[in-house]
Amino acid sequence: MGPLPEALRGARLLSAPAWNKGTAFTEQERNRFGLHGLLPPYVETLEAQVARAYAAYLAYEKPLNRHIYLRQLQDNNEVLFYRLLLDHIAETMPIVYTPTVAEACRHFSQIYRRPRGLFISYPLRDRIPELLRNRPHPEVDVICVTDGERILGIGDQGVGGLAIPIGKLSLYSLIGGIHPARTLPVVLDVGTNNEEVLRDPTYLGWHHERICGAEYDDFIECFVQAVKQELPGACLQWEDFSQPHARSILDRYRTRLLTFNDDIQGTGAVALGAILAAAKVTGRPMREQKIVFLGAGSASIGVADYLRAAMIEDGLADGEARRRFWILDKEGLLVESRADLRPEQRIYARSEMTGDGTLGGVIGAIDATILIGLSTVRGAFTEPIVREMARKVERPIILPLSNPTERSEATAAELIHWTGGRALVATGSPFAAVDYGGHALAIAQCNNVYIFPAMGLGAVAARPRRITDSMFLAAARALAASSPALKDPSAPLLPALQDLREVSREIAYAVGCDAQRGGHAPRCPPESLMQSVTAAQWTPAYPEF
Repeated sequence: MGPLPEALRGARLLSAPAWNKGTAFTEQERNRFGLHGLLPPYVETLEAQVARAYAAYLAYEKPLNRHIYLRQLQDNNEVLFYRLLLDHIAETMPIVYTPTVAEACRHFSQIYRRPRGLFISYPLRDRIPELLRNRPHPEVDVICVTDGERILGIGDQGVGGLAIPIGKLSLYSLIGGIHPARTLPVVLDVGTNNEEVLRDPTYLGWHHERICGAEYDDFIECFVQAVKQELPGACLQWEDFSQPHARSILDRYRTRLLTFNDDIQGTGAVALGAILAAAKVTGRPMREQKIVFLGAGSASIGVADYLRAAMIEDGLADGEARRRFWILDKEGLLVESRADLRPEQRIYARSEMTGDGTLGGVIGAIDATILIGLSTVRGAFTEPIVREMARKVERPIILPLSNPTERSEATAAELIHWTGGRALVATGSPFAAVDYGGHALAIAQCNNVYIFPAMGLGAVAARPRRITDSMFLAAARALAASSPALKDPSAPLLPALQDLREVSREIAYAVGCDAQRGGHAPRCPPESLMQSVTAAQWTPAYPEF
């Protein structure tokens, strides 16, 4: 971050979250910066501050209230915020991000306290470079942007969607080690079609229905051009865009700047990582898997694309790999005779109907080995469907990936009990360990946090010019290699949250190596790349002034 700005003294220093130490300022620092009288006389250690902050956190019972407390702490003292999260990562991550962040989006206008990130509103479309220049910190490594239209499983939240980039970038810093002052959350306020939001007098966004068509595309283009002009080296992550926009935006800009879509590529990579680990546990190679999806949106197709790539790497021709997928949406199985399919969906359309085209009919007609849910339809994986799958497969791999929790296709406990403890399960939302057969079976949360912070870290360390699908496939393989289930088949498919910073370094290294092999990053010796990865990972600790 560089040296402390000279203008930061006294109360102004205590109001600067990137620099504030609060009660941990030493006597010498209090003398130097005019802090005596503004702070209680006792000098605390960071560890003592964390203990006190954690006690205050526990005093709140509702998850949303805990979320609000943590956000206020972040706005006051970022080092303390991240150290608290790091010391209690398994407990606090679901509060900072999914599933609690969904409530934070719904109530964004009501709980808004102070600015964080940028609001780029359509009425100011001619001033986007100026808005970017108003960013709180000049140097930015990672931008996370949303237009708020498809937030998790709760839909259009307008500017309330900014809670998602704020939460995502908190995890970039917590897990990947990207310095928080070098991150920038952005919401593109193009209106909202959520009538409830528009009727709300407290709503803080542009009170207008969403723009669409050429107006929307031109606005996105203006934003991208401004990013290229103002922050040409930053990595731009697209987050929670609607199905019609997500892939088209990615395809339009993926070769023009350092960018990726986490819902498509991040979800695909983390799901592939979990499935590669599960396939090794079952002893059945990827080329022999038969995969059923419920949900055919951009996230589902992104996962399917990476699974298909893994099958091709395992020896199948592309056409053979496609025939091992059965993808269903709300209208049923994707088949070639349907006229409503988008080009990326049509890749997986079957030549003829399987069973009656419903999920139950497909599972009844084939011996599916993998069942994936990205439908946001609660309870869609019913007991008869799951039992039928488990009747034909010894170790069914089942991933209900929809979130938040109330949108999950099945609970982890249901899947374990319905399959006699044989299912290999990873979920989109966090679930408690399942008691079965006298053991507590930990359940992996197939959370994109395993991937996107490492992509950011890899981008900072390796300085690639582009982010490619090959880099995400490398990330998935590195994630699978760290699976606890490879050593103990009853262990979860993904590493424990407390190990994520170490895993993130390994994934970032794999990403950097792939970028170099592909000619997208400057080459250097492997040990130099790992040193760059380690050096780029910030740890929350107070600097000495």
